[in-house]
Amino acid sequence: MKEKIKIASGQGFWGDLIEAPVKQATGGDVDYIVMDYLAEVTMSILQKQKLKDPLLGYARDIPPLMERLLPIMQEKRFKVITNGGGVNPFSCKDAIFEVAKKLGIKKLKIGVVFGDDILNKINDFISGGIELKNMETGESARIIKDKILSANVYFGAAPVVECLKQGADIVITGRVTDTGLTLAPMIYEFGWDMNNFDLMAVGTIAGHILECGGQASGGNFLGDWKNVPDLANIGFPIAEAYPNGDIIITKHENTGGLVSIDTVSEQLVYEIGNPKDYITPDCIADFTSIHVQEIGKNRVKVFGVKGLPYTPFYKVSISFMDGYTSFGNLTYSWPDALEKAKAADKILRKRMENLNLKFDEIRTEFQGYNACHESLAREIEEINEVVLRIGVRSKDKYSVERFGKEIAPLILTGPPGVTGFAGGRPKPSEVVAYWPALIPKSAVKPEIFVEEI
Repeated sequence: MKEKIKIASGQGFWGDLIEAPVKQATGGDVDYIVMDYLAEVTMSILQKQKLKDPLLGYARDIPPLMERLLPIMQEKRFKVITNGGGVNPFSCKDAIFEVAKKLGIKKLKIGVVFGDDILNKINDFISGGIELKNMETGESARIIKDKILSANVYFGAAPVVECLKQGADIVITGRVTDTGLTLAPMIYEFGWDMNNFDLMAVGTIAGHILECGGQASGGNFLGDWKNVPDLANIGFPIAEAYPNGDIIITKHENTGGLVSIDTVSEQLVYEIGNPKDYITPDCIADFTSIHVQEIGKNRVKVFGVKGLPYTPFYKVSISFMDGYTSFGNLTYSWPDALEKAKAADKILRKRMENLNLKFDEIRTEFQGYNACHESLAREIEEINEVVLRIGVRSKDKYSVERFGKEIAPLILTGPPGVTGFAGGRPKPSEVVAYWPALIPKSAVKPEIFVEEI
């Protein structure tokens, strides 16, 4: 058993800093780099890509990234774990092998975790009594089953552990939880009993700290953000994990950003709901039990974490087609910028009413005034310019298309001093809605596949 392992965050979402994983690999010693690419909407995007091309459906940033990481991995012997396989982890695996062959790299093992994609089983589940009820409304997925774009089960750390046990250097998964990517190497390296729920909880919380990349090391920091040093060269967080369950959050030396009690604590309360019941496939973590202690510069110890047994359910992330939306923008200049923008909004709404267009929702923002704070925005006497941004949503595609033809006419038939119209008429885009559900763990099973070249 190792005395400790270093698990480095490499990506917090698809589109995060491309250089981050390379800097984690080259900035010091690490044992694992974990990269989280997936969000609920990402799965639907990937599924649509796969429907157009069966070789797609994964984060396409990964192969060019691995072209840079593989030689470093050969030298420094760290492992990579990522859920960037999306809805097609096998194609992602094949693409990485092609990169390895191009580089002349041999004896590379890649593990694949799959079985989370249940899109083609929805009708069978519903007809068999598993209704996949919406966790917020209680409605059965029957009402959306013909509009579903993607459906993926959130698996936990266990199948990733199995890939590591079979010697995988890289593990590519589908919808494995963000936290499971970090917990898995702790279970594997330290031989943790997966029924020791305190240990499962501390590994889960470490994963929660790492999952958003630089957000735990000074990025997007609501505290004293002005004094966070050198954000241009931010160092992503690293979890030093110990067999007894202690975790130290740190970052590589000579990198920007900040690891402090404040930055770590702010990440801890990100998207957790009830802090006593942070539910994952591996455990229920009690965030009220967490102790944090600053033990050195950019070193925060996390300890004392308590956990409870996991539930008998997996969460399912379902996305479905729910109509169309479109947005238009016009910029109004001083003087009377806000007054002009408000008048233009009223004119546009009246014209759409006169056309008998049907919308489920019309939303207006006056950017530069209330786009962030809405009704809480303070009145400002003089504003240099205001961007009128108006959006519509409807199941009637014609109404959304017609809305797009009413933006440009406002330039010459509405208030004066307008600019900022470019790129042609706004076009309708599909609304992808989210349907969270639960499924009995007995109904689905994660699978793994490990291959070597």
